[in-house]
Amino acid sequence: MFRKLLIAMLFTASMLFAINLNTASKEELMSIKGIGAKKAEAIIKYRKTHKIKSAEDLKNIKGIGDNIVNNVKKGIKNKSPKKASKKTKKSKTSTKSKTKKASSKTKESVKKRAKKHSSKKESKSKSSKEKVKH
Repeated sequence: MFRKLLIAMLFTASMLFAINLNTASKEELMSIKGIGAKKAEAIIKYRKTHKIKSAEDLKNIKGIGDNIVNNVKKGIKNKSPKKASKKTKKSKTSTKSKTKKASSKTKESVKKRAKKHSSKKESKSKSSKEKVKH
């Protein structure tokens, strides 16, 4: 009897954390680890034509495998989204400055090439004039 009571309690506890795959919203589906926007949309599309009886039925959807099915069964959620840290903000600004530096270097190299090209033309024209004189 104690065993049956324990099993019933475990089943009830697992049901509290489980998501109903037939009625869950996109956001609820995305809260499961491994499911993003595209997979959540695929689940919603699949359940329009199929009844999802268990988490195993998700394997019929392209891109969903054993890991995601196990996450659904165990109720493993995504970590909560973190706010952008100061380091992230700094890296974004440093990327912008690197881009500016790179573009200015490119402009300088184009100018140098143009100068070299024009000086080569001048030297070729001088040498061709000298050849004509001889």
